[in-house]
Amino acid sequence: MDLARIIVAILLPPLGVFLQVGLGGQFWLNILLTLLGYVPGLVHAIWIIAKK
Repeated sequence: MDLARIIVAILLPPLGVFLQVGLGGQFWLNILLTLLGYVPGLVHAIWIIAKK
């Protein structure tokens, strides 16, 4: 299942984080990072998915 979340995170990083942790602080942080640049949002999403 983590592979599917990582693929979703590559396409849309906040969705990958949402699927992993829900509507918490990490989700909102990822939206902010994605708005600042796609790569920081992507790195954060992969990190969140991989650490759990």
